[in-house]
Amino acid sequence: MSKRAVLEVIALDARDAVAAQAGGADRLELVTDMAADGLTPGLADFAEIRAAVDISLRVMLRASDGFAAGGAEGVAALVRDARALRAEGADEFVLGFLDETGGPDLGAVEEIVGALDGARWTFHRAIDRAADRDALRKQLADLPGLDTYLTAGSARGVADGLPVLLAEAGRVGEPGYRQQILVGGGLELDHVPQLRATGIDAFHIGGAARPEGWGAGVSAEAVALWRAVVDG
Repeated sequence: MSKRAVLEVIALDARDAVAAQAGGADRLELVTDMAADGLTPGLADFAEIRAAVDISLRVMLRASDGFAAGGAEGVAALVRDARALRAEGADEFVLGFLDETGGPDLGAVEEIVGALDGARWTFHRAIDRAADRDALRKQLADLPGLDTYLTAGSARGVADGLPVLLAEAGRVGEPGYRQQILVGGGLELDHVPQLRATGIDAFHIGGAARPEGWGAGVSAEAVALWRAVVDG
C-alpha cells in the first residue's frame, strides 16, 4: 500500500490548527502576518498551537516580506528566533533566502540552518523567484535537514508552473532533486489528480482552507474536501 500523501495547511493560531487537524491535515505551516506573506510566529503562539494539536508543525523563519534575509543583523535575529523556538520544542521549520543576483543566499541559509541543530526544514517559494532553479537545488543539496521544497513551479502560481513541476517530479532521485516536492501557491483542486499521477505526494494550502477569507479562519470542511481529493 502506498504511503498517504501529505496535506499541509497554513495555521495562524490554535483555532486554525484544531480545524485543520479535524479536517485531515497531516502537517501545519505556522506563520503570522499573511499580509506580508507569512512571518515568524511568536513563541507563545507556537506553544499554544503545539499544545492544541498532535500533528507535525513547520514553523516559518522570516522577518519581513520578500526573500532577503536582512543582512547580518537580520540573520542574527532569525538565528535567535530559531534557537528560541527549538528550546520551546519546535522541530521542523520553513525558510528560504535569495541574494541580489537571484541565487540562494548561502551564507544566511547556512547560518540559520546551523541554529536548527539538525531539525528538518522546507526551502519555501523563494525557489520560484530564483534566477536558476536547477542551480539553486544543486547548491543547497547537501544542507543538513533540508527535506522539502515548497513550490508552485512559477512565481505566478501553480497554473503557470505545472510544466516545471511535472518536469522536476520526473527528476526525483537525481542530485539536487532528492527532496520532496510540496506543491503550493495558487494550487487548485483540479490540479491535484495530474500532479498525483506524476508521483507528487505533498500539497500545501492557505487561502483554499478558508472559504470565507483569512479573517474567518480554517474550515475543517474545506480541509476535508482537499483531503478527499488528495487521497484520490
